[in-house]
Amino acid sequence: MQEEQSGPSLLEYQTQAKQLFRKMNSDSPSKGSLETGPYLFHYFLERGICYLALCESSFSKRSAFAYLEDLQLEFTSQYGHKVDTVSRPYSFIEFDNYIQKAKRTYTDSRSRRNLTQLDSELKDVQRIMVQNINDVLLRGEALSALDDKASNLATLSQKYKKDAHYLNVKSSYVKIAGIVVIIVLVLLFLRYWIF
Repeated sequence: MQEEQSGPSLLEYQTQAKQLFRKMNSDSPSKGSLETGPYLFHYFLERGICYLALCESSFSKRSAFAYLEDLQLEFTSQYGHKVDTVSRPYSFIEFDNYIQKAKRTYTDSRSRRNLTQLDSELKDVQRIMVQNINDVLLRGEALSALDDKASNLATLSQKYKKDAHYLNVKSSYVKIAGIVVIIVLVLLFLRYWIF
């Protein structure tokens, strides 16, 4: 973020910022960057409020937009309900304290390193979550296959039960038929040999 400047260059950038504000409307993109000499204006529009930062062109766009989104979240939480009722200019001048604190955080190289490390850790967490989701999906496929196998097993066991019952009945008929044949033979033997 641009450090405090003095002289004609600061007035020039302030004039450019005012012109930018006048040109913005509801059809303007919600995020953007505009080059102005060695600097870039980064802006973020949210609910009719424009958050603007003037940064050196070498400053990371990601960090600049993270800074603007941080300001937007804090401003909305503190003053979001008051915006429509404001009648005097500079009603939110006390918000400058937070702006300066956030500016120091985002321009401090250690803080940027910490933010980069945090971003890296978030990417690692995202990668792990994607892997876990893929694992769950694979388990779901395995469970689906297991469910299909269980259904097939249930169908086959019902068929086996019917076949076993049929064989038991058939076996019983064969035993009864064998006994009947033996009795008939014994009766025939007794009738012709004995009587």
